[in-house]
Amino acid sequence: MTMAINCLLLLLGFVLLVKGADFFVDGSSGVARILRVPGVVIGLTVVAMGTSLPEASVSITAGLAGSNGLSLGNVIGSNIFNLMVVACLCALLMGFVPDKELMVRDFPVCIGASALLAVFLWDDVLARWEGAVMLALMAGYIAVTVVQALDARTPEEQEKVSLSRCVLFILGGMVAIIWGGELVVDSASAIAAALGLTQTLIGLTIVAVGTSLPELATSIVAARKGESGLALGNAVGSCIFNILFILGASSALSPMENARALLPDCLLMTILTAALFLWCKAKGRMTKPMGAAGLAAYLGYMAWLIVNA
Repeated sequence: MTMAINCLLLLLGFVLLVKGADFFVDGSSGVARILRVPGVVIGLTVVAMGTSLPEASVSITAGLAGSNGLSLGNVIGSNIFNLMVVACLCALLMGFVPDKELMVRDFPVCIGASALLAVFLWDDVLARWEGAVMLALMAGYIAVTVVQALDARTPEEQEKVSLSRCVLFILGGMVAIIWGGELVVDSASAIAAALGLTQTLIGLTIVAVGTSLPELATSIVAARKGESGLALGNAVGSCIFNILFILGASSALSPMENARALLPDCLLMTILTAALFLWCKAKGRMTKPMGAAGLAAYLGYMAWLIVNA
């Protein structure tokens, strides 16, 4: 397959991601209104899981095939991208006040999951029992989120929203997002492999960015439509889902050896997540300077990876 064809497929993937995210956000925000729950809850659950399907597909498949560098690199790279690019770009485009529950419950869970992964990577093996622990924590997190969301339901609104239309938008948008993500990852990976990049570097950069494009497209569209809770909730929820579910399922099915090589990247992910949380907590909102700083940090990380490749 020629470079020109790969570039055309890459462009097609971007188009599918953007249009799919548009429909997905409309459908998800409609469901939030029907269920009378905050948009951030939908972002943390339905949207986060839906937009993380490309990461799940790539990492679980790679893990079963023994490509641990690609599997771990995809998740860690995607999480750094989600927080430093997805969340921070939304802040740069439109500063917003994060949802209170997100700061009290979800951001700390994200930091804890990142730190736990670093502990598990320390002995160079991500074992089956460690995967089982992460899956159990994911189940508990979802249960707590849903229960608290039901307790916080708002009074019924007069606006009538068609459930069938919302479901159609969600499913159609998800199909476009997943298909677009696959096109982007496959074409970008083919281009990267032709240039002689290593599997781990491909996982941390090309594949991580490619599988995170659904989160980026969805969050930007959500932020521009005023759904800031859904936008940030999507980024944070995706990070939690990536670690606890995707790596949990991957390692529970097939233990990952030689995992300590990615410990420095995992520690950096944990530090950046904590720094963004503390800065946001101190300011009380996601600001444009915060967004610019996050993007600069990500560009610095990419430069470091390339120089040390």
